[in-house]
Amino acid sequence: MNEFLSTPIEFLKGVGPNRAELLKKEAGIFTFNDLLHYFPFRYVDRSQYHTVAELPQLDGYAQLKGKIVHVSERLIGKQNRLIAKFQDHTGSIELVWFQGAKWIKPLLKPDVEFQVYGKAKLFGSSFNIPHPELVEFEKVKFEKGLQAVYSSSEKLGMNGLSSKGIEKIITALVLQLQGKIAETLPLSIVQDLHLISAENAFIQIHCPIDEANANKARIRLKFEELFFLQLEMLMRKLISIRKTGGHVFTEVGLPFTDFYENYLPFSLTNAQKRVLKEIRKDFLTGHHMNRLLQGDVGSGKTLVALLTMLIGIGNGFQAALMAPTEILASQHFVTLVDLLKQMNLKIELLTGSVGKKDRRRIHEGLENGEINILVGTHALLEDVVQFKNLGVVVIDEQHRFGVAQRARMWKKNTIPPHVLIMTATPIPRTLAMTFYGDLDVSVIDELPPGRKSIETSHRFESNRLTVFGFMKSEIAKGRQIYVVYPLIKESETLDYNNLMDGYEAISRSFPLPEYRVSIVHGKMKPADKAFEMQRFVKGETQIMVATTVIEVGVNVPNASVMIIESSERFGLSQLHQLRGRVGRGAEQSFCILMTGIKLSRESKKRVATMVRTNDGFEIAEVDLELRGPGDIMGTQQSGDLDLKIADLSKDGQIVVLARDKAREILEEDPLLENPDYLLIREKLRKIMLSKPNWSSIS
Repeated sequence: MNEFLSTPIEFLKGVGPNRAELLKKEAGIFTFNDLLHYFPFRYVDRSQYHTVAELPQLDGYAQLKGKIVHVSERLIGKQNRLIAKFQDHTGSIELVWFQGAKWIKPLLKPDVEFQVYGKAKLFGSSFNIPHPELVEFEKVKFEKGLQAVYSSSEKLGMNGLSSKGIEKIITALVLQLQGKIAETLPLSIVQDLHLISAENAFIQIHCPIDEANANKARIRLKFEELFFLQLEMLMRKLISIRKTGGHVFTEVGLPFTDFYENYLPFSLTNAQKRVLKEIRKDFLTGHHMNRLLQGDVGSGKTLVALLTMLIGIGNGFQAALMAPTEILASQHFVTLVDLLKQMNLKIELLTGSVGKKDRRRIHEGLENGEINILVGTHALLEDVVQFKNLGVVVIDEQHRFGVAQRARMWKKNTIPPHVLIMTATPIPRTLAMTFYGDLDVSVIDELPPGRKSIETSHRFESNRLTVFGFMKSEIAKGRQIYVVYPLIKESETLDYNNLMDGYEAISRSFPLPEYRVSIVHGKMKPADKAFEMQRFVKGETQIMVATTVIEVGVNVPNASVMIIESSERFGLSQLHQLRGRVGRGAEQSFCILMTGIKLSRESKKRVATMVRTNDGFEIAEVDLELRGPGDIMGTQQSGDLDLKIADLSKDGQIVVLARDKAREILEEDPLLENPDYLLIREKLRKIMLSKPNWSSIS
């Protein structure tokens, strides 16, 4: 950064020491450069003047030119109001201030022409403009086209730094910019993509001539921000590949061949075969594998993970599978034991509830190499868990594990084991590129043969009896049913009451001995919860009434109906995850979304999306559009990106373009030694030095 841009903010005209302290605390603005990157969130058109007569037809803000003809103060209730009658050649309107009368009143000079800007609101039978912007017309220095609007805070506003005040100091800075902003992108990219210069982009984003120029500035600045983010990701990946060697698995091995030829439960889909080829290729490079495997619930990720681990075992290594909860770890363990029951392989389960005696036995089996596959929870991360020769680690639902936790699995061998990260939460392409840009991504995008897509429908509370009738007809066919209620921390008591009311209504409508109902919720003891779950798993109960605790980790192929109560209170990805609990058997499955009559626009879109499609990736894209990346990826992870202007939920095309350009440059010149790339190299070096070095961590 040049000397001018690194100037402390207090040295800018109109700021000074007191305002500087506020800007630092309230907005994180310390230097001229920080202020330049404090971008407006919208613009208002100040090029046009309207008349008082036009105001009733306008929706939004308007700008007027005229005179103040009368000023008065009125006490309405306990509140004092300042009212000025404003007039132009077409009529008059009242300007109203509820606060600040003392310092506004002296400004309201008669027979002086004013520029007024504000939003006309209907009050009783007439319009007025509350708290307008007011400037003597001869003091309007220049007619602005678009005026930038900035985020402010109460404290900033009280010290003259409302949006208008921030605009004033930014304009003072922009007027000094000529020749001060160095170009950071190579000329080839600027010309190829028809981008405006960096200097012009900063001028036009804050003081645009018109909407077209503001748009060009946004595109240039968004591209640059995303380009350096993608360049950083790809560079970290290159460094990781160069620094970290990986075990070479030259053979597919006997365990893999034996299982594939004799015990595979069903033919692999083309998507599963494609992913296995990608993994096999990684194993032959001599570099460490770091791969993210995405696939919907039921797409066959576990089978791909097992075949991956069998390749490791066939090359003389051990494998580990880590899951975020005991229920999920136990389910994986049972699945693997069942799939490998006819093979001479040893599998163990290690969780927090495993006793000392069994722990000791497992630790010995790991160290002497007897155990081929260890399945477990965070317990696998403990230092006491030592392998003889760990070659493959599979991490399920990786977003539940922190970066540092995953790194500890690396240290279980001299050469780090290959890592396969699985997630059943489909991640939109732009987010996968951005948050997992340093990983290779594989996608299983088709369901195994015989799987039928789940029929989803939306029903209002008034259809309750019809829904009960449908449940009875499914139970008569020997099927089982989930009824899920929301559990949201802020309204836990209300949720609990709704759950219990629902349980009682179902118990009345589905009487014993013909129907049996299980109930599971967060206030139950773990042992009671497990007992109720098991009754349902064994088919002893036909209906499971539960909160979202069943979202992960219950596999009941006979359950064919998922009823989601108050479904408008769930996020899209959660609805999709819950729906994935059914449809695990060969029978047709159903998901019924129950809602109240009043639905917000977003709720309607969520429900309509669920009814329309079973495609998790399409659902994830809509979810991104509705919620933004912070909610989907977790605000902490989202905050790590520190994006100032780009929006991952809206700028997908720019993300892809930035990724392609960053990849082109690094393929041509991996060390950025070309003189044209020296500015990029310098900026990238500063970015990477300013962050913790996660490049050696999956």
